[in-house]
Amino acid sequence: MPNINDVVRLSGVSKSTVSRVINNYPHIAPEKRERVIKVMKEIGYTPNVSAQKLRGLAGKIIGVIVPRIVNPFFSYLVESIEKEGYRRGYQTVIFQSNEDSKREVDFLNLLKRKQVDGVIMTAYENDWDTIKKYLKFGPIVLCNEYLPEPFVPIVKVDQFTASYEGVKHLVQQGYRKIAYCTGGLFNDSGKYKDRNHGYEKALAEADIEINPSWLFIKRHTIEDGRKVLHQIYNMQDRPDAIFTGSDEVAAGIIMEARKVGLRIPEELAVIGFDDQPLAEMLMPELTTIKQPVSDIGYQAMDLIINRLEGNEVEVEDKIYTLPFKLVIRKST
Repeated sequence: MPNINDVVRLSGVSKSTVSRVINNYPHIAPEKRERVIKVMKEIGYTPNVSAQKLRGLAGKIIGVIVPRIVNPFFSYLVESIEKEGYRRGYQTVIFQSNEDSKREVDFLNLLKRKQVDGVIMTAYENDWDTIKKYLKFGPIVLCNEYLPEPFVPIVKVDQFTASYEGVKHLVQQGYRKIAYCTGGLFNDSGKYKDRNHGYEKALAEADIEINPSWLFIKRHTIEDGRKVLHQIYNMQDRPDAIFTGSDEVAAGIIMEARKVGLRIPEELAVIGFDDQPLAEMLMPELTTIKQPVSDIGYQAMDLIINRLEGNEVEVEDKIYTLPFKLVIRKST
């Protein structure tokens, strides 16, 4: 039974060149590629795909790191990433970090071991000095995230303007006591900095002071939203509106408000972020920031494949900013 060494011997090229031809790597001289393919056909050699995978030689595999796959936003994002990858002949492998920096490094080590050819990060937990070390092993693309300096291509919406427009809408509706709920910290650094600044600017323009009691940090889930609502409900001085960092948190707030008899939006207006399908299923329907999730996923996969195939097109600062939309419904 012919093996790869037979292909090397009869084609007169190196074993690494044969492996690159098998895995459809770019930057191989056409005459060498044709010679290898001709020999493989002549002797009837078929690559052992299982063995290739074990050795990390399979090629055309993209790893996608998500914080929580149960969040519908990331489910839809992964769907669009996978569809574009499949259309282009690439497999997609999903890794869930659970917002754990050690798990994230474990997944990035798959790039180092050549078990994946590139990585799309939909969130990140480590500092970029840690992540940058892996760029020498393969391309990394960041989507739906913030990065102070674009060491890698980034696909995102303008988080600052989206937050600003959402809070400005509340101000225009007559609300003055506006709370803020974020998935991170309310500080001047980190991946939520742009949203924080958007909130601050909208309030400053309306001459509204920030009330620290109305800032809720590290909130991600429906259950988190329920807890936020109870905190608000038990306050002596309640906010009359809240801008949340996700539709899930907003959903928890609205559902729990109904249970305790707090009227939405008469007593508390609510804005979400993402425009997940559940936004239209809530009572009342949720006002939210619509992110173009399918376009984000498509663009991220397109970028990483182009880098793998040597067809990358550079843009200024490596940042690809996609449009968002404020979708106004009944919760405001």
